[in-house]
Amino acid sequence: MSVGLATRASVWLDSAQSRPESAQLGESVRADVAVIGGGIVGITTALLLKEAGAQVVLLEARRLAQGVSGHTTAKVSSQHGMIYSRLRSRFGADGACTYAQANEAALRWIADRVQRDSIDCDFRRRASYAYVCSPSARSDAVDEARAASEAGLPASLVDTTPLPYPVEAAVRFDDQAEFHVVKYLSVLLDQLAEGDGCRIHEHSRAAEVDTDEHCVVKTPGGRVVADQVVVATHYPFLDRSLAFARVHPQRSYAIVCRISGDPPDGMFISGEPPTRSVRAVSLDGEELLLVGGEGHRTGTGGDSEERYRRLEAFAREHWDVRSIEYRWSAQDNSTLDGVPYVGALTPRADRVFMATGFAKWGMTGGTAAAQLLSDLVLGRENPSAALFNPNRLTLRASATRLLHENAVAGLHFFGDRITKPGRRPIGDLQPGEGDIVRLDGEAVAAYRDDDGVLTAVCATCTHLGCRVNWNTAERSWDCPCHGSRFSPAGDVLQGPAVHNLERKPIG
Repeated sequence: MSVGLATRASVWLDSAQSRPESAQLGESVRADVAVIGGGIVGITTALLLKEAGAQVVLLEARRLAQGVSGHTTAKVSSQHGMIYSRLRSRFGADGACTYAQANEAALRWIADRVQRDSIDCDFRRRASYAYVCSPSARSDAVDEARAASEAGLPASLVDTTPLPYPVEAAVRFDDQAEFHVVKYLSVLLDQLAEGDGCRIHEHSRAAEVDTDEHCVVKTPGGRVVADQVVVATHYPFLDRSLAFARVHPQRSYAIVCRISGDPPDGMFISGEPPTRSVRAVSLDGEELLLVGGEGHRTGTGGDSEERYRRLEAFAREHWDVRSIEYRWSAQDNSTLDGVPYVGALTPRADRVFMATGFAKWGMTGGTAAAQLLSDLVLGRENPSAALFNPNRLTLRASATRLLHENAVAGLHFFGDRITKPGRRPIGDLQPGEGDIVRLDGEAVAAYRDDDGVLTAVCATCTHLGCRVNWNTAERSWDCPCHGSRFSPAGDVLQGPAVHNLERKPIG
């Protein structure tokens, strides 16, 4: 089986028991805290607040745990690639230590929760390795091992790994973990739903948050009046935070393979491009191999099908691959200085909190964010608050990246209208093809499905007006400026956009 024939779904979503849908919000309700976003950050934050005695409403635009969290590699680790030498350089030894300890605390919280509540989620301890293969990169591994060890992490420099190919050096973290993220979150959701203290609503996309006397979260079907609001929507949709100018979205890809023999014992990520992330997946008593990587800025990167082919070629080069069972892609944001933004939305909006920018390390990063968010909402001290403050001033660490990211967005805003004017007539589209084409003299985003049915929508993103691009592998319209994604029919798949693309009548 090639990647083209693999199940086009996350292994976590496909192998978890489906949950009954929660009702859409259809009235005005009152709460102490409204939590917007039903991934690992929102679910964990809501649970921590409920257990502290707060009345919580949890809103999810689509289905709970089926967004970014349902499409992760599900590594539960404080090893986030080779990050600690960079953190030490940007924030000093204390900053690197704060980041390390926040993520180790998150790992412990997850492990303790799994054990305490007997959560059946395939949780198992693993060593984690960040490795380099070229001799010229050995010094990077040496530096990283030293910085991580000085930050108090269980880090050591090794010359070999369980991988079936040689490495020049690797940084090993002991006592890390992996799990089945959707099974884990399903139990947390069951705990949220038990008794009083939390109302859960799916298909309830927050479109606006007013902050006058109270905070009012507005959705198409109803509203939540709350004292405080947590925006845990992967990419904050409230533009007043200016998060869209300070983070950049990236897509990455994963395949799960059936191989001869067992996958290597551990979790692995390359410290040199191209990124390759490797771990085992336990499924129905069998050990499968997960290979991830091929990251690129959302809405760019050419033929996305080629990304899957490269992962398959890598897997077949190093393992005896019998079949490719699953394939999926994910999206996450990175901040300018490499540390997530977690805290007050703006210096003046201290009743509205945000969390974003986990750079594909959302299991521990998202849990650490939830711990910080719940402390901030409850008025408790947290030692990582200053480091993760979304309004921190790190011009020296961030100025070049800020200019670059916004220059890229500006280039797409103006340049895509010139390079992709949509001169082809809509009738030229072949089955399975999407493109910017001409319809009644107007450039539109159009798609012809496998049965030949055409759908056309407005070609400009409803966030800030950039032109969308067609994603071949995922069959979606993706914005290259700030990462919003839409279905072929124009429905919002991922923000910061909150409004659908306008449908265009055909014939």
